Amino acid sequence: MQDNPKLTARQQQVLQQVQRAIVRTGAPPTRAELAAQLGFKSANAAEEHLQALARKGVIELVSGTSRGIRLKGAGRSAVRGDAFSLALPGMAQLALPLIGRVAAGSPILAQEHVDQTYHVQASLFNPKPDYLLRVRGMSMQGAGIMDGDLLAVQATREARNGQIVVARLGDDVTVKRFHRGKNRIELHAENPEYPTIVVESGQPFAIEGRAVGLIRGSMS
Repeated sequence: MQDNPKLTARQQQVLQQVQRAIVRTGAPPTRAELAAQLGFKSANAAEEHLQALARKGVIELVSGTSRGIRLKGAGRSAVRGDAFSLALPGMAQLALPLIGRVAAGSPILAQEHVDQTYHVQASLFNPKPDYLLRVRGMSMQGAGIMDGDLLAVQATREARNGQIVVARLGDDVTVKRFHRGKNRIELHAENPEYPTIVVESGQPFAIEGRAVGLIRGSMS
């Protein structure tokens, strides 16, 4: 395996689509999805490029599953001190702080909450996130958000019903699906084992941000 393999322009496009899918959904794309996204005539054409990327050591192909693509080597995030990278050379990048445990009552983006900084390709997200938040627990597994995932969050105080938000309830911060009713706010989990959180009028509540993407498995 080469440390810095030379990729063709088409191979870079395929790798970029794989990275985007993992960041946005937590799972790699299927061959058919790659073919549709990149204008290939068939899924076989996508498979040929994936095989080439596997030979160059930037991905690993896992048999028996339509999404059996794993980033590895130069295709994965590269660790440099406390900075991580998930970007192709020459592409515009974002420097996103990873927020660790949030101290009670303090701003979520306070410097003491920043564990490290990730450098990611700007085009992976739309709209642009302001920070990453490490997910704790499995309350949102039905939405594909798992324990340990990095949630890309756009800082905002507003959200529409049905959007996934980072919400502050008194001294606690949680990730849930937002719904505003006539006299109360409901924060819905995506796991039947977790109850809906009901916020009555007058209770301490604030929206800290809105989920705009997800990073799983491609950073370590």
